[in-house]
Amino acid sequence: MTKKQHYMTERERYKLESYLEAGRGVSWIARKLGFCRQTIYNEIERGKYTHDCGWYEEERYSADKGQQIHKYNQTAKGRPLKIGTDRAYANFLERKMLGVQDSGKVDRRKRYSPAAALELARREGFETSVCVGTLYSYIDKRVFLNLSNKDLWEKGRVKQKKQKVRRSPHPLLPSIEDRPEIINQRGELGHKEIDLIVGCEGSKAATLTMTDRKGRTELAYKIPDKRAASVRAVFDRLERKMGKRRFREMFKSITTDNGPEFLEYDLLTKSIFGGRRFEVYYCHSYSAWEKGTNENHNRLMRRFFPKGTDFTRVSQRSIQEAVDFLNHYPRKLLGWKMPVEAA
Repeated sequence: MTKKQHYMTERERYKLESYLEAGRGVSWIARKLGFCRQTIYNEIERGKYTHDCGWYEEERYSADKGQQIHKYNQTAKGRPLKIGTDRAYANFLERKMLGVQDSGKVDRRKRYSPAAALELARREGFETSVCVGTLYSYIDKRVFLNLSNKDLWEKGRVKQKKQKVRRSPHPLLPSIEDRPEIINQRGELGHKEIDLIVGCEGSKAATLTMTDRKGRTELAYKIPDKRAASVRAVFDRLERKMGKRRFREMFKSITTDNGPEFLEYDLLTKSIFGGRRFEVYYCHSYSAWEKGTNENHNRLMRRFFPKGTDFTRVSQRSIQEAVDFLNHYPRKLLGWKMPVEAA
């Protein structure tokens, strides 16, 4: 005898899950719960997910997922859950937002935002697509089995007001106020913003980061200490490796702060081939927003190297892993291209 109610209750969904785990057949479960077989099949399809068993994967039913999708459909007044009809699409998005790698390991440093995950899914050729707002709605309503709002990197930051400049740049050095308009308007590649990511107290080593203002490509190099000579040595190596022509295409100008490691202007700009290798422009004191592109990238780098990191224990290979992630991260401001594609 079947029940008159149309929907399963949450308790019945948990019973269904336990019966399936016990190996019971659909006909037996339908009789036990008082539903027709088609209702049981529909519910199993609704709550199906791929379970990693180590050496193999298998499809299982989750009462939690079935209940979450049911709740969403109810609040949506019966509209079908678009993402729920394409499990491969939903699983792909969830894995990207959780930082699940191709190997199956979870690296939470490599989590993608919902918008970036949607772009990666588009590149994979999925026929299903949802907008960013819809995806955030699904996350809010706990449609995904393992993903919630607390798993996202950022929930939206309050934009801080730019502070009024109180101090001028170093009076004897080129000011950002004199920077050409083509650099200010991000009109061409090759104009970098640079800074240091410092480690824990007592650690001499640091990481020199360089961000292209237009293309957003990132470069980063470990240096043994925060001295000006160590910073110059990085540019000397790059100039020697790339050659004069290629180097000057990639490094047309530098925008930086007034840190002592950058203040030896004549030595910093001196090319190993003779002459000046690039122009340098100095921000106003206490005005980090004047090189905001680099500041934002450094914030992303901090996913991999949080404050308190001892850079003496960090290899250049680990730094390059973080750089590769940033350079392959789709950006809205680049028309959802990756920096490596925009360079």
